[in-house]
Amino acid sequence: MKKHKVIVITGPTASGKTSLALQTAQNIKDKTGKIVEIISADSRQVYKHIPITTAQPAREELSRFRHHFVNTLELEEEFNAGEFGAQARILIDKLFDEGKIPLVVGGSGLYVNSLVYGFFEIGSDDKQLAEKFKIMRDEIYKLKEEKGFPFLLDELKKYDPVTFARMKEVKERRVIRALEVFYVTGIPISRHQSHKIDVNFDAEMYCIQIERSELYERINKRTDFMLNSGMIEEIKSLKDLGYNYKTHNSLNTVGAREIFDFLDGLITKERMTELIKQNTRRFAKRQLTWFRRDENIKWIEKDSEIFGMH
Repeated sequence: MKKHKVIVITGPTASGKTSLALQTAQNIKDKTGKIVEIISADSRQVYKHIPITTAQPAREELSRFRHHFVNTLELEEEFNAGEFGAQARILIDKLFDEGKIPLVVGGSGLYVNSLVYGFFEIGSDDKQLAEKFKIMRDEIYKLKEEKGFPFLLDELKKYDPVTFARMKEVKERRVIRALEVFYVTGIPISRHQSHKIDVNFDAEMYCIQIERSELYERINKRTDFMLNSGMIEEIKSLKDLGYNYKTHNSLNTVGAREIFDFLDGLITKERMTELIKQNTRRFAKRQLTWFRRDENIKWIEKDSEIFGMH
């Protein structure tokens, strides 16, 4: 039986993914007469209360086509790429069953890979197991406080050398996640992830190609626009409620971190603005490096027309 085809639009931050996705959705609707719904593959836009900081589509853009995984979760909620992939695949099946067409857009490479290639995330559909992971995670954080992060790295090297070797960049959260899976299940996360999930659609993947100088200029301008649109006030209202990027992973993102530091008096407003631009440019560079590794991606201009449906 022939698989459905799903268009995936990705690219670095500020490259124009939202407008291209809306135009593509309109093209598909005009060509097929079917309802199109957009699935966001963005690890931060999924959260409520930070629409400016995460550059969520504007209200008018959201109203044109139904969006999923945007402005959905509370800041306390944990969400990961495996859970996104599992939930988005169920949603895609449902939309096709209803005669609708899903369109995926987002710049979180892990989320896109989880959805399209079906890597396995242990415990994403088991609440009891998820609770055990949470308890273990707290224990590991205590271990880190007592013995330091190098101790955790040594533990990972000992119990899951495959995962350690795969890390191009050592990130605390990934180390802790790998350890919590091993401590709870007794099986390294690398072994869990080797169980590939069957993906019952074919992805047609597009990535926006944009000159680096133009991309950096867009990032700088967008940062100024976001700051003038109330981004500082957005974060300040959360700080006043006791939120912080050090305690809430949902806020551990470019823009939020720098504003919290400014509000805490650690940096000046000028330095905050400079850092947001600089760190966003670095983030975009990492995104492009990630997407270039994927041979299945077709590179397109930001104003390209994608029809791609048959």
